Amino acid sequence: MCGFIGELLHDANNHVSEEQWSEALEAIHHRGPDSTGNYQDSFVRLGFKRLSIIDLEHGHQPLSYENGRYHIIFNGELYNYVELKAELIERGYTFQTDSDTEVLLALYAFEGKKSVKKLRGMFAFAIWDSEKGELFCARDPFGIKPFYYVKDRERFFFASELKSINPVLAKQSIVQESLQHYTTFQFVPEPRALTKNVHKLLPGHTLTISKQLNEKIERFSARSFEPQAGASPSELAAKTQQLLRDSVAKHMRSDVPVGAFLSSGIDSTSIVALAKELHPNLKTFTVGFGNEGFSEIDIAKDTANQLGVENISKVISPEEFMQELPNIIWHMDEPVADPAAVPLYFVAKEASKHVKVVLSGEGADELFGGYNIYREPLDLAWFKRIPNGLRKPLNGLFKQLPGAVKGRNYLIRGTTPIEQRYIGNAFIFSEAEKTQLFKSYDSSKPYTKVTEPFYRQITNYDDSTKMQYIDMHTWLSGDILVKADRMTMAHSLELRVPFLDKEVFALARTIERDAKLQNKTTKYVLRQAMKEYIPSTIVPRKKLGFPVPIRLWLKNEMYDWAKTLITTSPASSQFFRQEFLLKLLEDHAAGRADNSRKLWTVLCFILWHQVHVEKSLRSPNQLINAERLSEETREARVVV
Repeated sequence: MCGFIGELLHDANNHVSEEQWSEALEAIHHRGPDSTGNYQDSFVRLGFKRLSIIDLEHGHQPLSYENGRYHIIFNGELYNYVELKAELIERGYTFQTDSDTEVLLALYAFEGKKSVKKLRGMFAFAIWDSEKGELFCARDPFGIKPFYYVKDRERFFFASELKSINPVLAKQSIVQESLQHYTTFQFVPEPRALTKNVHKLLPGHTLTISKQLNEKIERFSARSFEPQAGASPSELAAKTQQLLRDSVAKHMRSDVPVGAFLSSGIDSTSIVALAKELHPNLKTFTVGFGNEGFSEIDIAKDTANQLGVENISKVISPEEFMQELPNIIWHMDEPVADPAAVPLYFVAKEASKHVKVVLSGEGADELFGGYNIYREPLDLAWFKRIPNGLRKPLNGLFKQLPGAVKGRNYLIRGTTPIEQRYIGNAFIFSEAEKTQLFKSYDSSKPYTKVTEPFYRQITNYDDSTKMQYIDMHTWLSGDILVKADRMTMAHSLELRVPFLDKEVFALARTIERDAKLQNKTTKYVLRQAMKEYIPSTIVPRKKLGFPVPIRLWLKNEMYDWAKTLITTSPASSQFFRQEFLLKLLEDHAAGRADNSRKLWTVLCFILWHQVHVEKSLRSPNQLINAERLSEETREARVVV
């Protein structure tokens, strides 16, 4: 795993200053502390930070090919590089290294832009063709690896992380539309960024740009579902098992030690079980919190014992949580208000003491239908019998019922079209709530601007598959994979996700809804595929996610800190109605409502603004100052 920066100029020899370049490159030192590389000619400049995983001695970047015609910077791993290399050797190509980077560059030299369709792996890269004067960039189909860029009349500047682009921006300002979307989704949906003029290359897309800065963006891989009748669940399970075993084997290709994260669920347990077949001495890693109900350590340890692998665990204290929060926010690049990012940061920190690569279970839910909410359309199916013309007036009638009426929410959701009620796994602030939250609210930019284009593409899908599709194109790349990449890279640890493999997805996309949600469960095919390999207690477990005691801590240990941030931070007074936020906090502390996710979303943005805009918390390695926990609050730790 690595990090890169680069620029392509309109006019030769007008590169950014050495100071800006150094600051941009050093901002991602954590992505590649093993070595630094640079390439420069009149029009292009490429910078690289390497985390050595494959061909430790010779795989340095930027790497050149064909007598210096091509130059590449590549972040990621190609899991089929051995097979691709063999094909290229048969065609007469020669190689100077054993790295997957040289294979990628040789493949591009041979097949050009269509080469990306042959890649099996996670990647973001840029290839400079000095002969054509053209830069070719690409990002993997799922968006596992990041790619940010900004373009003006003078240059195209790109980087693995947003913090490397900030030094070259004339001004860092917030996009109101992106901020509004953030407060609903708890992340900033692609392709926009929170910072003005900055964009993200979409997953499965390429970007070609000339010296004249004429750009062309093309999609090379679509993430769609195409359910097919015929195969039985048992046949699908057998095929899933076979493909997943092959994916894990290829994801374990490495010249450095490989470990795995292990939680209490089926996803990580499946990866560990298959990895252990290839690596009997596999180390696994787990974290949890001391609060009852917020730790998976005991279950993970029992699972590890049954699988015969070592498990290394750590309990996270509230003090550690708060102490590392500025560093977490700094590494996150853009605010992602998913509390699960925090334990992920700590488990990565622990794993980095033992290994350089870890396997993880991200993507299983989006591919195989694992979120519990995907069963909701089955529970609401009878509402489909109501004529369309009656549903809307009934919906309005149900909304007038008192909040205490049992079943009110069920009736409302049942008469609300899926396109209006589901935007993804997280739904923080509604548009009505945002009119109270923001000092300046743009009603022309509702959250449906993000989801409507996706829903228009899938009118023929059943509602559960529509939900999967929405999550695949928003939640997965905007939340799950962002925090996975940033929290592991914070500790120079490469994370690999065997579920998000093109061959595994090729099968998963064909599974019918009823096969995924059979027997009143989720991920039925995956559970059947792995039931012989994992403990019987894990097979039926429902989706849990990383449990984090934010709800409890905002009543107690974090209350004073949250109130101080709301009342004293410049970002709070600039963007939000503080009286509204204080009421959310007081209602939460008094137990009148669970506002923890709403509060956490705003608090994460405020902290992000302090770290990245105000620079008042210059992370990493700076603790929250006197505004954080008071001694009395730290000692109390009363759980309500």
